[in-house]
Amino acid sequence: MNRKGKILLVAALVAVVAMAFRVSWNALRDIASAVGADETAATLYPFVVDGLMALALIATLVLTDDARKFALRVLGTYTLASLVLNYVHGLVPALHADGVAVDWTRLADWDPANWALVLLATSLPVGSIYFGSDLVAKVLHHRPTPIPALDANAEESTETEMIRSTADLAESTPAPITVAPLRMPDPVMVEFVKSTVPLKPIPAVAPAPVASIAPRPVPAESTRPRRATGRLPQAARSTRPKRTAAELLAEARKATAGWPDGKVTAEGIRREVHTSPVNARMLRDTLLAERVTPAP
Repeated sequence: MNRKGKILLVAALVAVVAMAFRVSWNALRDIASAVGADETAATLYPFVVDGLMALALIATLVLTDDARKFALRVLGTYTLASLVLNYVHGLVPALHADGVAVDWTRLADWDPANWALVLLATSLPVGSIYFGSDLVAKVLHHRPTPIPALDANAEESTETEMIRSTADLAESTPAPITVAPLRMPDPVMVEFVKSTVPLKPIPAVAPAPVASIAPRPVPAESTRPRRATGRLPQAARSTRPKRTAAELLAEARKATAGWPDGKVTAEGIRREVHTSPVNARMLRDTLLAERVTPAP
């Protein structure tokens, strides 16, 4: 049901309750006048009875467990009492005032019934004070039960249950495997008699002598650090003479004379001049600076 439908339903319920209260209000007012209430008390008497019924209904919707059962008992008790008083109002002609205030009168001809009805009518206001205060206190001190939050373990267990439930699905039955019978050989009769075949004597083998293993001396590992190797021999060194910065720059100018600016890189110069990356970067910066600076 959408929001508009709910609002219409609540409005219709309020209208029905208001009309029912108006019908019951006339009977309860006359009953209150018949048991000795003055005009003001008789006018307020219907609010005491039917008003507590409305309060108990609201408490029933809010409370839970034992408190909700208590609110239902109060609602049922006051509903039954209002029904009895409205019934008596319809049976006793003296209570129909036709616009005139009703004076004190009997509610029943039989004395025990009259006493019971008077006790019921006079005890309802006192009960409204007690039960109404108790219901309001229960509603104010009510704490709704918190909804437990779903954590990762709960979600994991839910997924496990879902996976386990898939075992109920129908599965294809594997084809039966037929096992071929294995034929056993026929039994052979064996006579337990002494064999007459002569056995050859087994010559005794003398144990071979085992030479004792003499312990060998093991040199102790030296803890002294190993000496550094000597200088690189002259024969192993490169025969190419070391070039100066001017010679490297001259070779780089010659190698990159026809190169565009975008091709003048440190890697390209290093490959052409065969020098170190540091010298190649220095040559690149120098050549690019010469190209940017115009000749005098």
